[in-house]
Amino acid sequence: MKELLIELFSEEIPARMQAKAADNLRRLMTDKLVEAGLTYASAAAFSTPRRLALVVEGLSEASPERKVERKGPKVGAPDKAVDGFARSAGVERAALETRADKKGEVYFASTVYPGRSAAEITAEALEETIRNFPWPKSMRWGAGALRWVRPLHSILCILSDEGGVETVPASVGDIKAGATSRGHRFMGPEVFSVTSFGDYEAKLKQNHVLLRHEQRAEIIWQEASNMAFAQGLDLVEDKALLAEVAGLVEWPVVLIGPIGAAFMELPSEVLQTSMREHQKFFSVRNPKSNQIEHFVTVANIAAKDGGAAILAGNGKVLRARLSDAKFFWNNDLRIVADAGLTGMGAGLANVTFHNKLGTQADRVARISALVPALLRATGADRDSALTAARICKSDLQSEMVGEFPELQGLMGRYYAKAEGLNDSIAAAVQEHYAPLGPSDDVPTAPVSVTVALADKIDTLTGFWAIDEKPTGSKDPFALRRAALGVIRLIISNDLRLSLKSVFEAQALRLEWLNIGPAGSDNDSLLDDFLELIAEHGVFGAAWQSIREKMTGDDLDPIDNAAKAIPDLGDDFMGFIHDRLKVYLRDAGVRHDVIDACLAMPGNDDLTALAKRAKTLSALLGTDDGENLIQGFKRANNILSQAEAADGVEYSYGADVKFAEADSEKALFAALDQAEEIITPAIKAEDYEAAMSAMAALRQPIDAFFDSVQINTDNSVLRRNRLNLLSRIRSICLTVADLTMIEG
Repeated sequence: MKELLIELFSEEIPARMQAKAADNLRRLMTDKLVEAGLTYASAAAFSTPRRLALVVEGLSEASPERKVERKGPKVGAPDKAVDGFARSAGVERAALETRADKKGEVYFASTVYPGRSAAEITAEALEETIRNFPWPKSMRWGAGALRWVRPLHSILCILSDEGGVETVPASVGDIKAGATSRGHRFMGPEVFSVTSFGDYEAKLKQNHVLLRHEQRAEIIWQEASNMAFAQGLDLVEDKALLAEVAGLVEWPVVLIGPIGAAFMELPSEVLQTSMREHQKFFSVRNPKSNQIEHFVTVANIAAKDGGAAILAGNGKVLRARLSDAKFFWNNDLRIVADAGLTGMGAGLANVTFHNKLGTQADRVARISALVPALLRATGADRDSALTAARICKSDLQSEMVGEFPELQGLMGRYYAKAEGLNDSIAAAVQEHYAPLGPSDDVPTAPVSVTVALADKIDTLTGFWAIDEKPTGSKDPFALRRAALGVIRLIISNDLRLSLKSVFEAQALRLEWLNIGPAGSDNDSLLDDFLELIAEHGVFGAAWQSIREKMTGDDLDPIDNAAKAIPDLGDDFMGFIHDRLKVYLRDAGVRHDVIDACLAMPGNDDLTALAKRAKTLSALLGTDDGENLIQGFKRANNILSQAEAADGVEYSYGADVKFAEADSEKALFAALDQAEEIITPAIKAEDYEAAMSAMAALRQPIDAFFDSVQINTDNSVLRRNRLNLLSRIRSICLTVADLTMIEG
């Protein structure tokens, strides 16, 4: 068995591409080796800024001999067909065999392919891999045709075992594979020979190159943490930056320096973002004041002066960057002091949100208009929620967010505090974007929840109204993320909300805005109209009560607008339910349980729906629950077959006076008792109590089926017992549509 070592040495590879490139090298090479008939025990890939490396352990020395048989035309086929088959198989016609087949005698061609050496196969695989490597971006240089992420300088490719080292005869363009490499650009540039992976890694380290990315990251983190600790400070964790910086250096040298008192007035998030984005510096915080006071930079060279010159140069550049940030901060504060966040956001009227949905100012107006419909559910203070909604996007016009878009919301919170707005408003400005992902924290403050919901519902409604919905894997406007945000906001905060009605009201608001100019005679009815729709839906009492107040000429466009809303509402809720299924499945709820609960009325109340599904899921996890489902299905199957055969519906009339067996009488009593508990429990949405009462039916139902014949010859007893089964079905179906439960 042999060990294969490959190194592709080039100019600096962008840090963001290194991990994927190393994995691609491993995957492509091992796939090609296996396809060619070689086997191996293990493979590992590595990356540094200037090299990709691959080691394959336990590689077989050669591929085995292969015999390939191909089936050809029938005996007696035209000569041209037979000759063509022989040529395609690479054999003479005389070498063809005839064998019996289902349809008669058939020609077969057998071709023997001799085994090939590992060196030959590796050379072929490596050349193909390099020429077709899937870089996100690549370049050509000089007069050659080869494309690589950066100019490729050399290829190391050797096979080694106890007998020695063999250089693989691979070549790509003018570059021929060899058995040499080189170390750090400045501290170890000399060429050195390599005999194995262990020798290769050791010599790289001697020449100031650490091959393993995780080792470089560990050194950076430990040294930076120790330096910060020595000064009584804490290193701010930043895993993404650590991974990136470890891909920028081959020999990490950690240095720490002060930011400077002149910049301490800047928010810590601004300091951290500026240093991370522009300089790739780590932030160091004073635990007493929670203020970022120092920075950590990672050099790629051990300087003779201990890094003093490097630190001084980096500090100078950092001060220039932070001076820009300080200018932005002061200028934004001046605007807030003069005109408040409302004045800062005035320019949103000139910023297009979407060409079919208007400007960012239009969007803010829609979010603000939606807030009152959510207040009953969230319990937020009306004035605070409306104020937060009106200024929630204002910081998009700030210079700081213009420079650092990732600070949107956060800067709005700082500017709201600077304006003197209360904490709930300031928090809502920041938190209304949340949750951004499945692991992001969900806001809990009522004002924040209100504005966050309004923001996401408006986004979904708007793109639904213009038919820009997600398709397949495409979701350019992140509507799936917005839908999951709505779901998490509602369920995490236990909100009681008819989501479909809120959607329909917002959708009609969009249509209303397209009917005529603002300030028309009917505009005064809009707020009342939409508030009623939020309770009753488009075609509930709301529609008729408002319709009666309007004149005939006004009705046609509004009637037409409203008629389109139910279709949108049903489609929208289908999308929300699809996202909810994913959310609940992640919480451990089975898909059939979710479907059973979705089939019940009021399925746009996501909190009630989730509670029902989780309670039913817990019930089905017990023996009583599983057996109850079997009893229900047995009753439902017998009843359905009888109704189909008899052409009638057995849905009422079960009378205990016709009961004969003790188990039959006991079931009547158990159903009466269960119904007394389940009916008010369902009304009160106490699903746990309802399902507990339903689970108690397990024993009397089992006893009934064990001792009573349903389809007896006595027609009166048969009808009474079928009606009794109907009671079982109707009581169980008040909890969920149990016909959808599998098993």
